[in-house]
Amino acid sequence: MADIIDGRAVARELDEQTAKAVQAMVDAGMTRPGLAVVLVGNDPASEVYVGRKIKGCEKTGIRSFEHRLSKNTTQDALLTLIARLNADPEVHGILVQVPLPDHIDTGVVLGAIHPDKDVDGFHPVNVGRLSTGTGGIVPCTPLGVTKLLDTVIDDMTGLDVVVIGKSNIVGKPIAMLLLEREATVTVTHIETKNLSDLCRKADVIIAAAGAPELVKGYWVKPGAVIIDVGITRRKTEDGKVKLVGDVAFDEVQHARAVTPVPGGVGPMTIACLLANTVQAAREAQEGGKAHAFASSEWDLLPDRSMIFDKNDD
Repeated sequence: MADIIDGRAVARELDEQTAKAVQAMVDAGMTRPGLAVVLVGNDPASEVYVGRKIKGCEKTGIRSFEHRLSKNTTQDALLTLIARLNADPEVHGILVQVPLPDHIDTGVVLGAIHPDKDVDGFHPVNVGRLSTGTGGIVPCTPLGVTKLLDTVIDDMTGLDVVVIGKSNIVGKPIAMLLLEREATVTVTHIETKNLSDLCRKADVIIAAAGAPELVKGYWVKPGAVIIDVGITRRKTEDGKVKLVGDVAFDEVQHARAVTPVPGGVGPMTIACLLANTVQAAREAQEGGKAHAFASSEWDLLPDRSMIFDKNDD
């Protein structure tokens, strides 16, 4: 039987660390970290997610600023609110809950959040920082995935990793994070040819395609580690709703370890959001890290893909 990677337990440990970090900042006379959560409309799933994030703030000592707007709120009005939150020194993180109403351009709205307050890690500036190894805020779900992997793998160097899913918020960031750890990463998707063959060679499979039970038992070699990011609601024969991931869980028990759905990656996403808020608050008050680099400083960066010969013209 495969070991179960308990995301709830790891998330609780991270929340405890976050709460201690918050208290240490307050004891040092710093401003308590603050997270602004913006909800436009009353999408039921979004209501649940926002409630969990507010509860997480209460548990860890982070101040929460909740902004609930009508579904008829204009894009200009939403952008005006974001500009005000960007300028508010007591707000260190801004989260706009998606999906947004159809009349609002999600890309424009998320791009309006200041990169240093973008605790979701979706802003193009933070994406660029991640891809070049120059700091910034890491997207919550990919960060959570790496923390789950840390519980079962001490060193990723040289391991073959297959990421199934190429989204900007999960698949691509995960690939970049693991490349920085010297893993050999193959990014695939549901249209990839011979996907099962690629997976059978992998030491680690990260399934984030949004395709229920895509990864079958014969796709997985004995001893592999599997992180299941997918979650889909499926009706059973008796009319009940069951949550399933991208992995056929019962078929992969010959793996070394696997995350369950639910209870795997999901709890880590909110825990990492709160940790990101504390990171943003600390950097805002301590001056943060430099985000601009002189050309002579590139040699110091951890991204080994930028190797070049200084003697070339």
